[in-house]
Amino acid sequence: MAYDLLLSIIEQVGYAALFLVLCLGLIGLPIPNEAVVMTGGALSAAGALSTIPTYMMTFLGICSAMTFGYSIGRFSGAKLSNWFRRKKNIAKFFDRSEELSEKYGGYAISISLCFPFLRHVTPYVMGLNRMRFIRFMLFAYPSAFVWTIIYFILGTLVGDKVQDLSNDISSYGTWILVVLCVLAAGYITYRYMKSKNKKDFIDHSA
Repeated sequence: MAYDLLLSIIEQVGYAALFLVLCLGLIGLPIPNEAVVMTGGALSAAGALSTIPTYMMTFLGICSAMTFGYSIGRFSGAKLSNWFRRKKNIAKFFDRSEELSEKYGGYAISISLCFPFLRHVTPYVMGLNRMRFIRFMLFAYPSAFVWTIIYFILGTLVGDKVQDLSNDISSYGTWILVVLCVLAAGYITYRYMKSKNKKDFIDHSA
C-alpha cells in the first residue's frame, strides 16, 4: 500500500524522504501529497520526527515540485505541450487549468493546490504562458506554505488515522479551498477593521 511504502522510505532515508517523495510526485509515485504531509505531521506529533525539520521538508518538497513544473513549461517549448494535449486524461486538466488562469490569474496557482494532479499541471501552464518567475513565486510559495500547514496540522490531529484518510484524500480538496477562502476573507476583514479603527482614532484625536 502507498502508506506503507511511504513509511518504508522515511525509515530508510529519514527527513529527506518527505522532500523527495513530494518533489518526485510528478513522475507518478502512488502517494498523494496530502497523505505525505499528514504523515509528516503525525510522525512529528508522535515524537518520531522533529516538527520543524519535518515541516520544512514537506514545504520545500511542494515548492520544488511546483517550481519544476513551472520550469518545464517555461523552457520546454510547444512540442511537449502538444504531446500532453493529445493525451485525453491530461488534456482535461490543461483545459481546466487554462480556465482558472484566465478567470483568476495568478490565484489559479493557489486554487489548484487544493486539487490532485491539477496542482501539477497549473505551474506548468503558468510557465508555458510566460508568467514571470518572481510573480510565480509570489503566488506559489505563500500558497504552498499555508496549504502545507493545514495538512500538517491535520496530520498531528488524526495520528494513526492518516492511512484511512488517505484512501479518500481527494475529496478534501474542496473543503480545504473553502477553509482557505474563509481564512482569506477573515484576514481581509480584520485588516479593514483595524485600518478603519485607526483612522477613526486619528480623526477623533485631531
